[in-house]
Amino acid sequence: MNNIRFNKYYKKFGFLSVILVIISLSLLSFKGLNYGVDFKGGTLIEIRLDISDHSVSKVRDVFSKSNLPNLTVKNFGNDKDYLIKFQKQNLGNPEYINNLKNEVSKSFPDINFRRVENVGPKVSSELLKSSIIAISLSLAAMLFYIWIRFEWQFSLGAIVALFHDVIITLGIFSLLSLEINLSIVAAVLTIVGYSMNDTVVIYDRVRDNLKKYSDIDIFDLSNRSINETLSRTILTSLTTLLALLSIFFLGGEILRGFSFAMIMGVIIGTYSSIYIANPILVRLNVNHDTLVKKDEEKN
Repeated sequence: MNNIRFNKYYKKFGFLSVILVIISLSLLSFKGLNYGVDFKGGTLIEIRLDISDHSVSKVRDVFSKSNLPNLTVKNFGNDKDYLIKFQKQNLGNPEYINNLKNEVSKSFPDINFRRVENVGPKVSSELLKSSIIAISLSLAAMLFYIWIRFEWQFSLGAIVALFHDVIITLGIFSLLSLEINLSIVAAVLTIVGYSMNDTVVIYDRVRDNLKKYSDIDIFDLSNRSINETLSRTILTSLTTLLALLSIFFLGGEILRGFSFAMIMGVIIGTYSSIYIANPILVRLNVNHDTLVKKDEEKN
């Protein structure tokens, strides 16, 4: 068995996590998130220009002639592909995009409209509300399972670890101004499941060891449990990261935000299972008697 002294750094990494959570909450409060068309409403257009000597500023100037509100233009993957976003008010006019295409084609005869997405303000607000509900329900279901499966001390550790992972991941997206869309919501839900799974594996071993070694305190016992499940944690994390890194570098720009959120989630989730969930058990002084009392209550 490995004997890496993870518990030696509980306080240091706990302090680091508190700082990261405070920074993330500050970013979310003051800077906010960069919501995509899915949540803000408007129009997203992906174009390709066969001639690569165009610039972002030139593309922006051409689209600006059509008086598009809140227009943003950026490269999308390579120097031939561009992503144009704007908040179009008259979504009910089916001829609007066709007229826009004809107008832009006068300046860019080589233009290829690869994707056009329209989302109205009512739909976008409903999507945002549904996404929040989905994340909240998934958190509630996970926490309900932990509450039944383990003692309340374990439940508290899992709850704190889950919120830690979600808040820091969103904080990173706020810091980097990365777009939040429906695929990112899917990534966050997956992160919640991954983090919980990793925490439950370690917690199961902690419970088994608490019943087996009544003479070892939780500080050393938690470290023993982490080491005993370390090979499983490393293998799971590495294989997951290999797949996600492949998607990030080879999956194209559309999947980059999703894969980046997943990569951050796997790293943070693995970290929190060791340095957030377990130190809370130490703080609450979980011991052999805790489980004995619980078993007596059940019987």
